[in-house]
Amino acid sequence: MHTFTDTQGRPWTITLNVDAIRRVRSVLNINLLEAIEGKLLERLITDPVLLCDILFVVIQPETIAKGISDEDFGRALGGDVLEAATTALLEELVDFFPSAKRAVFRKALIKLKQLETLAIDTATQRLESPEIEQRMQTALSATSGS
Repeated sequence: MHTFTDTQGRPWTITLNVDAIRRVRSVLNINLLEAIEGKLLERLITDPVLLCDILFVVIQPETIAKGISDEDFGRALGGDVLEAATTALLEELVDFFPSAKRAVFRKALIKLKQLETLAIDTATQRLESPEIEQRMQTALSATSGS
């Protein structure tokens, strides 16, 4: 079991088992077991709406017990909470698999995090580069000179 806390301070426990995976497949027509192939994994990390929908279906028994609607749950996800929820879901997914697949999936997650860090670092370097400011000034000068 992995947990995260939403922006309202409510803790949520993610437990992936056959029932939860079946529920996601039935309600959202998404097979969480395909995450090991990579495409679904990428979608989970880049699409916060899809992530929210999957989380809501996975924790549905808990949301029913707490009287939390899909909309209320979605309103309480954003910013760092999304990152924590993504990590909790992916770690739970890794733990669901048998040991051989678990090792491969864990490596895939590590590689994905490395690539994500590299992309953020590269974007930061480009934004901090004086070259981008020079290009903007050149573009502004060309526009105002016309």
